[in-house]
Amino acid sequence: MNWEVIFKWLPRFFEGAGLTLELVAIAVVAGLILALPMGIARASQSWYVRALPYGYIFFFRGTPLLVQLFLVYYGAAQFEVIRHGPLWPYLRDPYWCAILTMTLHTAAYIAEILRGAIQAVPPGEIEAARALGMSRWQTMTYIVLPRAARIGLPAYSNEVILMLKASALASTITLLELTGMARTMNARTYLSVEGFFTAGVFYLVIAFVLVRAFKLLERWLRVDATQGR
Repeated sequence: MNWEVIFKWLPRFFEGAGLTLELVAIAVVAGLILALPMGIARASQSWYVRALPYGYIFFFRGTPLLVQLFLVYYGAAQFEVIRHGPLWPYLRDPYWCAILTMTLHTAAYIAEILRGAIQAVPPGEIEAARALGMSRWQTMTYIVLPRAARIGLPAYSNEVILMLKASALASTITLLELTGMARTMNARTYLSVEGFFTAGVFYLVIAFVLVRAFKLLERWLRVDATQGR
């Protein structure tokens, strides 16, 4: 193990870690915002309300993230209307393509987490809210969603960790996040182990910090495994 080369490249790996965190943070927050109405629609009792989000979720959960990333980054350029459209400055940039794909991908998984959490809210609490004269919207806003947020938080934390690891695919479209930086280091130094070893250590540290942060959040919100029963 050539530690001298590793220490020399550490500042570059910190830059890659910053980009990785940026991609993951934007994707999971934007994905949560996008998933919220889909999760509510998926929990609806009307089939025509569930149909559209079901199709979206089926596609993004049923195809690999790498394929979706290639479809956005390479596929969008095949359409002339997109190349001459207002979004082309963003769709030709690998950074925005990665964010868009990761957001759409994780939104499908978060929507299913929300659906399960909403359906796990005890019916008695909903009946009590309606008995107090709350409308459906008030019940959803003040009772169901806050309760579902606590129920779904452990699964959401797992999705954040999964997106951290999935962000390594951004290196396939030339982004120099952690894995991209490791590949660059290997290409320039001809060392096949040091770069990926360093990237792996960074991923482990980031994952550990995220897990501890979510554990503290769960403890603060008093989340437990039986609250949905």
